Amino acid sequence: MAQCVQSVQEFIQDSFVPLVAALCSEEAERLTRKNNLGFSELVKPFCRLTSEVHMRDPNNQLHVIKNLKIAVNNIITHSPQPGGIRKLLHDVVSVSQPAEGLVTNVITAGDYDLNISATTPWFEAYRESFLQSMPASDHEFLNHYVACMLVVSSGEPEPVEQFLKLSQEQHRIQHSSEYAYPKWFIPNTLKYYVLLHDVSAGEEQRADSVYEEMKQRYGTQGCYLLKINSRGSNRGADEQIPDPWSQYLQKNSIQNQESYDDGPYTVISNKNADHLISDGLDNDIQVDGLSNNFKAHPLQLDHLSDTSSSFDGTDYIKTTSSLHESKKTSSGTPHGACLTLTDHDRIRQFIQEFTFRGLLPHIEKTIRQLNDQLISRKGLSRSLFSATKKWFSGSKVPEKSINELKNTSGLLYPPEAPELQIRKMADLCFLVQHYELAYSCYHTAKKDFLNDQAMLYAAGALEMAAVSAFLQPGAPRPYPAHYMDTAIQTYRDICKNMVLAERCVLLSAEILKSQSKYSDAAALLIRLTSEDSDLRSALLLEQAAHCFINMKSPMVRKFAFHMILAGHRYSKAGQKKHALRCYCQAMQVYKGKGWSLAEDHINFTIGRQSFTLRQLDNAVSAFRHILINDSKQPAAQQGTFLREYLYVYKNVTQLSPDGPLPQLPLPYINNSATRVFFGHDRRPAEGEKQAATHISLDQEYDCESSHQWKELEEQVVAVVNKGIIPANFQPTQYCLNSFSDNSKFPLAVVEEPVTVEVAFRNPLKVPLLLTDLSLLWKFQPKDFSAKHNGATKELACGNDMIGAEVIAEFLINSEETKMARLKLFPHQTGELHILGVVYNLGTIQGTMMIDGIDPSIGLQAGKFVYNGMSVRGRQDLEIQGPRLNNTKEEKTSIKYGPDRRLDPIITEEMPLLEVFFINFPTGLLCGEIRKAYVEFVNVSKCPLTALKVVSKHPEFFTFGGNTAVLTPLSPSASENCSAYKTVVTDSTSVCTALMSSASSVNFGLGTGSQPEVIHVPLPDSVLLPGASIQLPMWLHGPDEEGVHEINFLFYYESIKKHSKMCHRVLRHTAVICTSRSLNVRATVCRSNALEDEGKGDNMLVFVDVENINTSEAGVKEFHIVQVSSNSKHWKLQKAVNRSEDKDYKLASRERGKLCFKAVRCKNSGENYTFADVVFGNEQIISSASPCADFFFRSLSSELKRTHTQSNMFQGAAKQLFDEAVRLIQKCSEVDLNIVVLWKAYVVEDNKQLILEGQHHVILHTVGKEAFSFPQKQESPEMVLLKFFRPENTSLPTRPTPEQLSNLIKTSLHYPESFNHSFHQKSLCLVPVTLLLSNCSEADVDVIIDLRHKTTSPEALEIHGSFTWLGQTQYKLQLKSQEVYNLQLKACFVRTGVYNLGTHRVFAKLADQVTLFETSQQNSMPALIIINNI
Repeated sequence: MAQCVQSVQEFIQDSFVPLVAALCSEEAERLTRKNNLGFSELVKPFCRLTSEVHMRDPNNQLHVIKNLKIAVNNIITHSPQPGGIRKLLHDVVSVSQPAEGLVTNVITAGDYDLNISATTPWFEAYRESFLQSMPASDHEFLNHYVACMLVVSSGEPEPVEQFLKLSQEQHRIQHSSEYAYPKWFIPNTLKYYVLLHDVSAGEEQRADSVYEEMKQRYGTQGCYLLKINSRGSNRGADEQIPDPWSQYLQKNSIQNQESYDDGPYTVISNKNADHLISDGLDNDIQVDGLSNNFKAHPLQLDHLSDTSSSFDGTDYIKTTSSLHESKKTSSGTPHGACLTLTDHDRIRQFIQEFTFRGLLPHIEKTIRQLNDQLISRKGLSRSLFSATKKWFSGSKVPEKSINELKNTSGLLYPPEAPELQIRKMADLCFLVQHYELAYSCYHTAKKDFLNDQAMLYAAGALEMAAVSAFLQPGAPRPYPAHYMDTAIQTYRDICKNMVLAERCVLLSAEILKSQSKYSDAAALLIRLTSEDSDLRSALLLEQAAHCFINMKSPMVRKFAFHMILAGHRYSKAGQKKHALRCYCQAMQVYKGKGWSLAEDHINFTIGRQSFTLRQLDNAVSAFRHILINDSKQPAAQQGTFLREYLYVYKNVTQLSPDGPLPQLPLPYINNSATRVFFGHDRRPAEGEKQAATHISLDQEYDCESSHQWKELEEQVVAVVNKGIIPANFQPTQYCLNSFSDNSKFPLAVVEEPVTVEVAFRNPLKVPLLLTDLSLLWKFQPKDFSAKHNGATKELACGNDMIGAEVIAEFLINSEETKMARLKLFPHQTGELHILGVVYNLGTIQGTMMIDGIDPSIGLQAGKFVYNGMSVRGRQDLEIQGPRLNNTKEEKTSIKYGPDRRLDPIITEEMPLLEVFFINFPTGLLCGEIRKAYVEFVNVSKCPLTALKVVSKHPEFFTFGGNTAVLTPLSPSASENCSAYKTVVTDSTSVCTALMSSASSVNFGLGTGSQPEVIHVPLPDSVLLPGASIQLPMWLHGPDEEGVHEINFLFYYESIKKHSKMCHRVLRHTAVICTSRSLNVRATVCRSNALEDEGKGDNMLVFVDVENINTSEAGVKEFHIVQVSSNSKHWKLQKAVNRSEDKDYKLASRERGKLCFKAVRCKNSGENYTFADVVFGNEQIISSASPCADFFFRSLSSELKRTHTQSNMFQGAAKQLFDEAVRLIQKCSEVDLNIVVLWKAYVVEDNKQLILEGQHHVILHTVGKEAFSFPQKQESPEMVLLKFFRPENTSLPTRPTPEQLSNLIKTSLHYPESFNHSFHQKSLCLVPVTLLLSNCSEADVDVIIDLRHKTTSPEALEIHGSFTWLGQTQYKLQLKSQEVYNLQLKACFVRTGVYNLGTHRVFAKLADQVTLFETSQQNSMPALIIINNI
């Protein structure tokens, strides 16, 4: 139980006090009414004695009485109405609410920290009112009147006669059978005569004389002169006199609202001025009025018997408010206005005199008389009664248990019965605190009542015996709790008297609590909860809950559970405030512990009760909690919660329609998933036109792709700004999300929409309908074109500055996550701040299905059916930035950076480019050339310029070089034309190559330029507003098969320079699927034949072409139509192994080998020489677009790749040494590039299509095979992990023997067969010319050694042996590119086939000493046949 203001002893003593009746004359009542008080009310604050009093018990022992209190009440001539008592108790509890600064206990139990009210004043007020309003009963005398005060005014004509009349009236009330109420203790009631004198009226002598007459008539002990009203009612208003009546009358103000309106004689009281009474003059009228009043009260059992929940919450609001008003009026009326402090002392003195001289002597005398009567009567009658009983029964009758006893509560004793006299004496002793004597009397009476099976009487005796035993000073015996248990069971089960049972429980629980027996007290309180009284059950359950929490080991969950039960019963009893308080206290336990269903129930109840009490903010908060937690409720229940929430919220908003929009809890918004898109939506494809993919909200964010786009933009910006990226460069971000860099303010363009994608999630199992959904924003106009940036204009923001799109209806199905895209249209430059979303939250009417909403309701706008309930509100978009983790301070603390994706800066108007691709293929053969068209459209009001495109794969496409033929210009005109520029050849030119030349500068690949950045050839370099232009674009299928994603970034600028945005970009990702076509391999070898052209060097080029197509594209065979070469130093001269058939066809898996003669071309500077060897009737001009474009692009990407690889090895070798190595290496380099051009015929939809293509082979080194497709690197085998640092690999300091052997090219000129007559001359001498050609660009020292002999026997067998004549070793120095003829003679002694290639050639650079001479490789054996004639 909760803490009480009084101790348990004080509580029990104040619950049972001597009752004194008061009977006043009309004039006396008028005098007290001057103070707005009745007589009983006048004396009430002074009824507790301030000093000890003494009396003697029957044994003449002195007995001390401490802190004695008496109760003076007006006489009530009828018993209180049950309905009136119910109303009284209901109102007492209703008006007693927790104070604002109520002391709370913070109890920590395990994981719980509970804030609980320490006291329950409503329970104490209920308990006090309940005990004081109990009607008098015949089985006990505690609330019977012991004395009666007769009060007469001294201003009456004949006061003594008035006393006589009042005395007769009292006698009639007590002894006449006409009145059954009130009850009197003994027939000879003490009458005390009080003469009231109004001091302000004067006539003190007359009052004194009347008082003297009274003393003579009634004795000095039986009368008293009380002087009051020493102060006139019209003066002394400024003097502050204390008002001791307010605390007492506040309790009675509940019914005082009806009391004083009925006339001056109507007095309201009970034992402590709480009963409804009249003075007997207007008895009948008043009783009828009161009974009518009670019948109308909603808490009468008559009304409750029909239905247990027939209350309307609004009734209680009215009742409670009226009670508060009456409380204010009664408390606002001053009491005791005519009384001075002296008068207060006089009243206090009067009560003491009455108690000392009248009441206590009367009680002492009555106790003695009762004791004497009992001794005398008991000696005779009881002994005779016992003997008779023993005679007939034969032995003592054993006491039966309560359960065995029949319902004998109807047994009545006559008033003079000795058993009642014992009880009467016990009650008198109890009232004057003689608990020891009282206990013995109760104990004796209990036995007699049980023997007689008078259960009502026995229960009363047991109850008071237990209380007396507890109150005995020194506690000679323990508290007999079983007495109380028996009494409660008897009252409740046998006597069916719940009022008495409740009194027992209240007393016993308080006693048990004082002994810290909280568990027993809780069980006792819970036992008396029943359906007959919700108010009583609620109060007792609440006290039981406090018992559980106050135990040594607090039982927190039991506390919460019983608080819930108490709250439920409070609610049924109409005590909405108390119900709400109980649920709120219990919520502390259930909150956040995973008891979701319990939380939902509590929050729902709190919400309803708060709404009933018009605590709308609390109601909204409670319903909000139900909705935002992950509810496990079924869909129907969630729908109920949602409707209740909407109803409450609607009421809240109606109270302040002009107030700020409230924050709505539903649906959830995933703030971090909010995406912002700047710009118009992408236009869909139209026929053959395919719009650039650009970027949209439908695309998933790819971090790697985003990084690639950023690199491309940086690349093109660097090119535009002469290789330097500006400091204020900000990568263009069209779509901002949680992965993008949002640390800077994004830039948006005026008149272009800003789209915000908000991620809504519906956590409920019922659908949510959002209507009139739009963005909430704040805008600050600024003129960025002014000299002083940021000059704020004082303009009112309206729809003329920012246009907002409103979504009329947005349905989110049960447990669905759905994206809403909301747009803003800025019409002016400035700073825009997107704050949140605003919408109407509602539900829809529809047939509930198992999985949610019946799909037949329809998902189109305007098809939803409202249930008439929606509220307007908002939700803020608050995005937390990324956690900072750069500095030490940031790493050691939790700091977050800014996220400015919702704060765009609206910049000046910019051009807007749209790109469309016409006839753009989705599938190509590897190496296939296809001509498409690109349409550029300026859809803005500003001209654009400096249009460029950048891609990581420049070899994939070209717009043509400066020599490109731009006809035909339209896609329709080029339907059956070749993508190449062709010329018809004559029959005489088929054997030799056709020459042409071109510079890489013409194709945008000059020195220092980046091949990835390509200038788009716009006419006049400007695209005007609204203008469009179509340009041809040639595409080259990638050499690797598979799916390729190729990114294009179109860059453009405005003619007018802006401070915020310098350029714009447009993205396009082309997806091309390539399938296999041809595989080309090529090898170059030095030719042994040294032409007579002087310096003319030549080589042989072998080209292998294999058809590796799998006929997926319907290609049956490939035709090799032309092989071209392009190089600065070499050119193809002719085809060596040319077949008779001009056409080279390769069916599937066929392989062809072509051999070409290549010669060194005349020095053409930086220009490339193109040589075309044609196998058909048309020459494809390889030096024109697009053939040359793709060649130069593939060459550039190949050079870039090889340059990257060579950069991996960087050392610190000597400069001179490097130079020498480079010269030697250069001898084996050729830098010859082969282009194989082909055609393939495809039949598709009964229509023959011609596919064209080209493959590039880049030959770097003599003798090394090159491929048209990149070779896959074999993955290295797994090796053991090594845990040491590798040594620095130095630059290779020596050239390889293979490189050294290519310095000098040798060739032997001799007759293939030589006839000689060995008969005539035994030695055959053959002249042989050795041609030495310096392949390097430096002077070379050469040593020719002719002494080399073949040592292998196989060679001797085959070729035989011969001898060189003359000088056997020559030392020469050859200039750069010099050809030297050395005449030699070979000597043969017999016929046969001989190999003349036995000489060895050593060479080294002339200015190098350290290099050793290396044997030069002969190309092939030089065989000569010697014939004899």
